[in-house]
Amino acid sequence: MSTYTEDLRKVTTHRLFEMKQRGEKISMLTAYDYSMAKLIDQAGMDVILVGDSASNVMAGNITTLPMTLDQMIYHGVSVVKAVKRALVVVDMPFGSYQGNSKQAVASAIRIMKETGADCIKMEGGSEIEESIARILSAGIPVMGHLGLTPQSINKFGTYTVRAKEEAEAKKLLEDAHLLENLGCFGIVLEKIPAKLGKQVADELSIPIIGIGAGGDVDGQVLVMHDMLGINKGFSPRFLRRYADLSTIITDAVGNYIKDVKTKDFPNESEQY
Repeated sequence: MSTYTEDLRKVTTHRLFEMKQRGEKISMLTAYDYSMAKLIDQAGMDVILVGDSASNVMAGNITTLPMTLDQMIYHGVSVVKAVKRALVVVDMPFGSYQGNSKQAVASAIRIMKETGADCIKMEGGSEIEESIARILSAGIPVMGHLGLTPQSINKFGTYTVRAKEEAEAKKLLEDAHLLENLGCFGIVLEKIPAKLGKQVADELSIPIIGIGAGGDVDGQVLVMHDMLGINKGFSPRFLRRYADLSTIITDAVGNYIKDVKTKDFPNESEQY
């Protein structure tokens, strides 16, 4: 068991704010199904993200764009059933909030009502200001997401580090302040220079969670399939692999096949 399971109180947006104030780092990881979410929650994770990265690691798509609202709700329902302690955040999928604030609030309400999640996450800054404001006015907590925003990959054309140039860094900083002023409870910063990540975390009072944003932000998030070594085809600099489940699972399945073929399984003690 993790040493971080001693405090069994439910993690809330306010508790994350308190963690930032006292300098305690926030742990965040993705999950998409009941079984894995249960294990991650039991280990003491602070935040579980039901990410639209399910499009890549669960559905085999190249980008996150194909994920639908119904699919995100399905994954959200599965995760929420398993979680007792962690704050559960569900990604708003591409097409459910951009350019139409009425659709945005309707999408967010569906996620909250049908999944029982604690909050939602949205990619973008001033471009989606109206959608964020309407969702917050409905009483739904919002986590922002700036820097590399995978839902905009066709606009960027590359997954390279964002905000290296002064103009883009200035825009990111302005968007971060905008999100805080609108009422977002936290922001994910993806794949930006560590120096800029520190500046955002220092200037804002809300928690800043990084994925490839350096060590001076308030917490870290990774995709579960990447950090457990299930997915080996993705190796950015920011990723640390904590296990090699790809090899463990492949070997186990191979041994099962061998035992079936050689009639070793089931043996006498495994029969009725």
